[in-house]
Amino acid sequence: MDLLPQQIIESKIYILRGKKVMLDKELATLYGVETFNLNKAVKRNIDRFPEDFMFQLNKEEFKNLIFHFGISSWGGTRKLPYAFTENGVAMLSSVLNSQRAIMVNIQIMRTFTKVREMLITHKDLAKRLDELEKKYDTQFRTVFDAIRQLMAPPEKKKRKIGFRRE
Repeated sequence: MDLLPQQIIESKIYILRGKKVMLDKELATLYGVETFNLNKAVKRNIDRFPEDFMFQLNKEEFKNLIFHFGISSWGGTRKLPYAFTENGVAMLSSVLNSQRAIMVNIQIMRTFTKVREMLITHKDLAKRLDELEKKYDTQFRTVFDAIRQLMAPPEKKKRKIGFRRE
C-alpha cells in the first residue's frame, strides 16, 4: 500500500542545475517534519551531503522557481531552500529515523526510478522515430509529424490576468 500517490511525489521533482531535485520544504512536508528540523538533521550530518547530493538555491534560482511553477506557499521564507538530488534524498533516510520517513523515502526512490525510466523510454522512442523518418520517404512525413505531436508534453494554458466581463 502506498503512503502517498506517486503523482504527488512526481509533482515535487524539479530540474535545477541540470539535476532532478526535491526541495527541503516539500520533503519535510512529505516526511511529516518541520523544514527547520529536516535541515537541522542534515547540518548535524553535513559530511553525508556533498554538493552533488544537496545544494542551496541562489536568489535567482529561487525567483525563477517561484515564477515558473507558481509556488506561492513560500511566503516569509528567510533562508533560501536546499535542493536534494536523488542521492541526497537516499541519504536523508540515514539521518531521519522515523518509520514514516523510511516509507516515504522508499516511495520517493521508486518515483525517481520511474521518472528516469520514462525519460530513457522517451529518448529511445524519439531516436527510433528519427531512424524511421530517414528510412522512409516524404509520403510518411505527416504520420511522423503526428507522432511527434503526441510525444510532446501538453502546453499549459496561460491564465489571463485581470477582470473578465461576461
